[in-house]
Amino acid sequence: MNNNDILLRLRYALDMKDIDMVEMFRLGGVEVTLQDVKDMLTKQQYLLSSEDDGNVYVKSCDNALIDSFFNGFITFKRGPKDDQVLPPQLKSKEIRHINNLLLKKVKIGLALTSEDMLEILDDAGVYLSKGELSAVLRKDDHRNFKQCGDKFARNFLKGLAFRYRK
Repeated sequence: MNNNDILLRLRYALDMKDIDMVEMFRLGGVEVTLQDVKDMLTKQQYLLSSEDDGNVYVKSCDNALIDSFFNGFITFKRGPKDDQVLPPQLKSKEIRHINNLLLKKVKIGLALTSEDMLEILDDAGVYLSKGELSAVLRKDDHRNFKQCGDKFARNFLKGLAFRYRK
């Protein structure tokens, strides 16, 4: 699952409009147009080669761009901080675990508790303990950190869709 898939699935799960996504990118410190957002959500239509998995989008979304989107998502959902005047700057730190970042930022943006996240995962058919969830939400340099896999992230987004698209 690539970054464009994450954007597409999150957009569906939370029933976000394209214009709201443009605003989230802006709040995250990146200026994109409505057409750029549409291109990030549109797969290319061409003959697939044997090594291609079919996840080629018109415009690619890199890790820094999706991190800015998540930061803007938090600001869009929860409002700006009192002392925040300018949009947050992009971090120079390399982002290695996008799926973990997805869970952390969506949890913050939607003000979910650990119990809420466990219920969302339960709706999608994934059963895990609080300790396992805590390991996925830790910083990547922590000794108990566990990397979040694509299947886990897909099921979380599926559970969000069950909850928010009734």
